Amino acid sequence: MKKLSWVDKLLFVINSLFAFLLLLSYIIPFIPPSRFSSISILSLIIPVLLVINLLFAVYWIVKLKKQFIVSILVLLIGFQHVNALYQIAEKKILLTDDIKIMSYNVRLFNLHKVKKINEDQMIKHVEDFVKKTDPDILCFQEFITSLSTSFSYPYKHIAKNTSTNNTYFGQAIFSKYRIINSGSLNFKNSINNVIYADIIKEKDTIRVYNVHLESQKIQLDKENLGEKNSEKLIQRLQNTFKKQEEQAMELIAHEKSCSYKILMSGDFNNTAFSWVYRKLKGNKQDAFIKAGKGFGKTYDYPFPSRIDFILVGKEFNVNNYKTYSDNFSDHFPIMARVNLNE
Repeated sequence: MKKLSWVDKLLFVINSLFAFLLLLSYIIPFIPPSRFSSISILSLIIPVLLVINLLFAVYWIVKLKKQFIVSILVLLIGFQHVNALYQIAEKKILLTDDIKIMSYNVRLFNLHKVKKINEDQMIKHVEDFVKKTDPDILCFQEFITSLSTSFSYPYKHIAKNTSTNNTYFGQAIFSKYRIINSGSLNFKNSINNVIYADIIKEKDTIRVYNVHLESQKIQLDKENLGEKNSEKLIQRLQNTFKKQEEQAMELIAHEKSCSYKILMSGDFNNTAFSWVYRKLKGNKQDAFIKAGKGFGKTYDYPFPSRIDFILVGKEFNVNNYKTYSDNFSDHFPIMARVNLNE
């Protein structure tokens, strides 16, 4: 076997660095951002680290070099991370008694003219999309609370965070099933929020949480993602992660007081490799991991970023999960089909 050329030696040094960063990132879900917020930022680039290490492994295998062991070993150690990033085969069981739950961040129906479509066109597009996909439970984030349309659903719960001076920015839950109770957590000093509705399906009561954690306010079209310098960007992200931690703990405490079966969906504004995701998931099932396919990308970003989730209690079977390519918002809608265990 030939010795490594100087180019391959340099590549292996770079490979080793990325392997170390990926290995280091595996501890992120176990460290609260309030204790070490700097390392939490690394969770945002874990998909990139996974892909880079995979490419390095393939490169060394093609060249028949034993250096492939480094990346392969690190990837195997973090198999759960790989599993959260990419799914090979879609599970597709379509039952007549499925509950179809959809989550969609509609970015205020383009109220601020971010994309080349006006507000009325966006509302009409979403109405047509909902009619076509026909979810039983529909959870919107960044919803205009004064919007008059009911999307043809008999039951709804629409709320804004009343702890702020926010006048129109809120969330909505639409349901084909009867809502017997609803409420809002009203996070302090934030327009982001969690709302919930208790619905009746046949003889079962199900608690639906619609989650929208603190936004990172990343602006992809601006230098340094909306900040004048990288230090301010890092500081903003650190503060956001700390605030998400507080919000997640408030939601977990609220969830513990509920005796119903849980369906939780929404925009977590963080990845499946974060502390916030691990805590909110708890012993619930991630519908994408159970039944999805591909990267499951939910945010319109160059890299495969999955920040919107549907988490379901162990009482449910996850029969199907789909990420739609609808791109009128900066988020892609997701839907899961679940049914209760007999």
